[in-house]
Amino acid sequence: MTSSGTNSTGGEGRGDSGGPHSASPAWELLLPAAAGPVRGRGRALQSALREAVRSGRLVAATRLPSSRELAADLGVSRGLVTEAYEQLTAEGYLRSGQGAGTWVSGGVRAAARSVRDLAPRTPGARVDFRPGVPDLSLFPRATWAATQRAVLGRLPHASLGYPDPRGLPELREALAGLLARRRGVVADPERLVVCSGVAQATTLLGFVLREQGLASVGVEDPGSPEHASLFAATGLGATPLPLDGEGLALGPLRRSGARAVVTTPAHQFPTGIAYSAERRRGLLDWAREADAVIMEDDYDGDFRYDRAPVGALQGLDPERVVYTGSVSKSLAPGLRLGWLVAPASLTDRIVARKRTMDLGNPAIDQAVLADFISRGAYDRQLRRCQRAYRERRDAMVAALDEHFPGTEVSGIAAGLHIIARLPERYGSEGVFLGRAAGAGIALRPLSDCGDAGPEDGSVALVLGYAHLGVVDIARGVASLAAAQGLGSGA
Repeated sequence: MTSSGTNSTGGEGRGDSGGPHSASPAWELLLPAAAGPVRGRGRALQSALREAVRSGRLVAATRLPSSRELAADLGVSRGLVTEAYEQLTAEGYLRSGQGAGTWVSGGVRAAARSVRDLAPRTPGARVDFRPGVPDLSLFPRATWAATQRAVLGRLPHASLGYPDPRGLPELREALAGLLARRRGVVADPERLVVCSGVAQATTLLGFVLREQGLASVGVEDPGSPEHASLFAATGLGATPLPLDGEGLALGPLRRSGARAVVTTPAHQFPTGIAYSAERRRGLLDWAREADAVIMEDDYDGDFRYDRAPVGALQGLDPERVVYTGSVSKSLAPGLRLGWLVAPASLTDRIVARKRTMDLGNPAIDQAVLADFISRGAYDRQLRRCQRAYRERRDAMVAALDEHFPGTEVSGIAAGLHIIARLPERYGSEGVFLGRAAGAGIALRPLSDCGDAGPEDGSVALVLGYAHLGVVDIARGVASLAAAQGLGSGA
């Protein structure tokens, strides 16, 4: 391969004709493209040359060899090189002038080459007791794949166009029947909106409330930190409202002047209580008196282990309650499929906002979920998860009783997490969490959810168990005890 030379026909030169960047680069980087299949060789050469500029291997102001010389070096026709130069000059990667040769443009900035994964994980954790994640290995891969094949085989071509922003009619009908049967929701398919999980349902409502002049929304305290951050993204503030043993305390709620509030009445997060019947009635009375709206986040309402789940609050007054839920706990959060059932007064505004936000959820995924529900596969999946998670909750309680005697487990037998309040003898929260982290054990203290924690400074934890096997739970709690310098039964 030549490394320098004089100008040739066409004025393209390289090598020894001036400038700090005039020395020829190692053109070997183009050899793989030149050796590729004849049919695609031209495009491959263009792609390789483009990538060399983007990556910085060919820096700005580098003078390229003439088309004749480069063609000879690479063993390709001169026409391929000329075409590549012309194409990249048109795109701005190269520049050329009559009699001045061809150069790498100074306007190209190499993009960062790293690809990061921002999924919420704890790198290096041996045991992760943080709540909120189901057992992803329970996802029914075979049944889902078979359903997808069947749906694709019969899905009309028209269904692959832009969908109704509310969702496919067949999915809204299937969800309406499911929610009415399992959760007691008054679910009109015309007022049901398929969303990318409860997160998008929350932001949809937030945007609409902001348009109506609200400045803030009441949130449970303690409660899910995600509610406040999602509303903040829509321009709404969050007003923390305290709980008592029956649910959201009505006195502070009335004094707050709030006209919208988020609740988790079936299984309050994180305390684990279920709102009492009296408190549910009182909350609806407040909404009517204040002309307010309640958002019901039914994040794990299907998972009650000691009795039938309490029906949704929305069923008592569908014109005051915005009902939200998803398949994130029953199937997988990665599906990004959820729903919102809106009061008539808010439906059109929410649908309009959904349309401008994303034009609707993926049609194929919606069609698969609709069939999955209609054929009874979703009910079977729920029963499978309920059995597994009930067993794991029992295993968590038993392990705590063995390794941390005296620990108080609060809340109803439901959901995917428990609250564990450790006796004072196990030390302060800061020391306890530090020892756990040092042993590679990820924990979420109750204080992360807005609760000040026990007055004596002892430890209160929100422990997730759904994503761990029974054996893993027992070993994990034993490891946690060992990290605190405790033996079995300490």
